[in-house]
Amino acid sequence: MELRQLECFVAVAEEKNFTRAAARLHIVQSAVSATIKALERELGAPLLDRNSKRVLLTDAGAALLPRARATLDAAREAADAVAEVRGGLRGTLRLGTLTSVRLIDLPGLLGEFHRRHPGVLLQTSASQSGSQGLVDALLDRRLDLAFVSLPGPPPPGLTLIDLASSVLDLVVPAGHPLADRDSVPLAELAGLDFVDSPAGYGNRAVVDRAFAAASLGRRVAVEITDIGTGVDFVRNGLGVALLPRYVLGDAPGVVTLTVDDADLEWPLSLAAASDRRPGAAARAMVSLAREHVARPAPADGAAGG
Repeated sequence: MELRQLECFVAVAEEKNFTRAAARLHIVQSAVSATIKALERELGAPLLDRNSKRVLLTDAGAALLPRARATLDAAREAADAVAEVRGGLRGTLRLGTLTSVRLIDLPGLLGEFHRRHPGVLLQTSASQSGSQGLVDALLDRRLDLAFVSLPGPPPPGLTLIDLASSVLDLVVPAGHPLADRDSVPLAELAGLDFVDSPAGYGNRAVVDRAFAAASLGRRVAVEITDIGTGVDFVRNGLGVALLPRYVLGDAPGVVTLTVDDADLEWPLSLAAASDRRPGAAARAMVSLAREHVARPAPADGAAGG
């Protein structure tokens, strides 16, 4: 049994698809299929059910998967130890990001990581499902780390390293009945149409939690995945929005108010799966992220997703 066979098996099991597994491993699909068949012959049992629309694990495959993951983790740690002795990290770090990260200088952070560890290939990806999609990818082992926005206690299976946070302010169009106010209680917003991110995004979760805690309902009339366009939707009368201050600036045609009786703190964290020890490259990224956010920020910002 070879590590490459286990790597192919784990990739197919996690992606539930041979094509996606091949793309993840940067090899052709026929090579993945041949490797899996060779492993099944060696073990004397089918590991995958290929008759369904999605590739599923057989009982033998389900028994092998956690042991295959543990073997690959051990091999990675061994390679990391040798690389550290030789004076440089190697390998690939799969990093999930939000659609907009402004509380920290993400390009600066990644650039500094690359300069310090040029032997590590950084693969970054975002999720159309926001933070929840990144959580799913972490738990499915498709990511090593992810920047996420998850208000409240961490989901089972995750460890969160808190980095920063921002408060969401209410934005209304000029001329709105609330436009001459400086602040407003949450209860007065219950009957308004909102512009917000889809379910699964961290900023949406913050607002949903605040309304639920106050036993209030609300109506989301427009969903947007690019939070930077929220002001434009509000300006054009399509609803009000709770947005981070970095989006607002001196935007014309809108008025900003604070909500004075609700927890609208929007957190930014670096997340890792808690059931496995992060590799050397992931540990280096966590250390650098902590160092990075400890420096004074040049301006207010936030994260989207």
